[in-house]
Amino acid sequence: MTTVETALGPVATTELGPTLMHEHVVTRSPGVQENWPHLWDRNAIVAIAERKMADLYTRGIRSIVDLTTVDLGRDIGLIVDVARRSRVHVIVATGVWWMPQRYFSAHGIDAVADLFIRDITRGIGTSGVKAAIIKCATDTAGVTPVIENVLRASARAQKATGVPISTHTWAAGRSGEAQQAIFAQEGVDLGRVIIGHSGDSDDLKYLRGLMERGSTIGMDRFGLEHYLPTEKRVEVLARLCSEGYASKMVLSHDANCWTDMLSEDDKRRTRPRWHYNHISDDILPALRKTGVTEDQIDQMLVRNPRVIFEARTTGKA
Repeated sequence: MTTVETALGPVATTELGPTLMHEHVVTRSPGVQENWPHLWDRNAIVAIAERKMADLYTRGIRSIVDLTTVDLGRDIGLIVDVARRSRVHVIVATGVWWMPQRYFSAHGIDAVADLFIRDITRGIGTSGVKAAIIKCATDTAGVTPVIENVLRASARAQKATGVPISTHTWAAGRSGEAQQAIFAQEGVDLGRVIIGHSGDSDDLKYLRGLMERGSTIGMDRFGLEHYLPTEKRVEVLARLCSEGYASKMVLSHDANCWTDMLSEDDKRRTRPRWHYNHISDDILPALRKTGVTEDQIDQMLVRNPRVIFEARTTGKA
């Protein structure tokens, strides 16, 4: 039996079920709540998260991947508390987003890789919770020196442990290509890489290229209309399914239960479709209307995530 680590310990990959591959429980600005605790009502946040995870479960989703990193304010204790109150499995990440603290530019690639490896093999902090995926990112600034260090550290940690890499990209700048190039230089099997936020692009040539080089692409920002409208996202996804690429795509929202960037009221007002239930309630029915089959939906939501977490062929840990 193949298992994957979650916030509550190892779970059989056969139990993951429909899985959203790029979400967050909570994102926050590191250090802010610690210094201004009046901004942080932990009990209220846990209650919001408990409700949203329950809503997600009623829609048939059984697992989420929380790609919150240290520079996004990862709070492993809070994630565990939410997971204990939920029937949805929560898979946790290590790695660094595109706003790394100064530490990551002051230490070498291997020193940073060792931190990621520690999270995967020994556990995060003193929690004992092991990360099962590595997160890294490039954004509009491109591959800066510190971002290159993090990408290479992620690659080396992947090779040492066998867990997959999932990225944040600026799709308009085709930054997934630069990520793939660096991973390939480091000897990573690109089949172990999810190029995230690819669904922000309607450049079919770019998307096909990422998949033809072996990676899975994340169609994972449903609800964020300012990057690409929902109707166009559905059109692109349906087109790629019709071309036979369902086995190389995963679905998600990049949403959260709570963030210190937007109040719940502001989310509903400015981004009304950006929530955990948008795929279940709106996107899957829209895909079915375009001719996407139930088997293709199952492929993207169930079988692809399972394969990604089962294929630990290069791990030494």
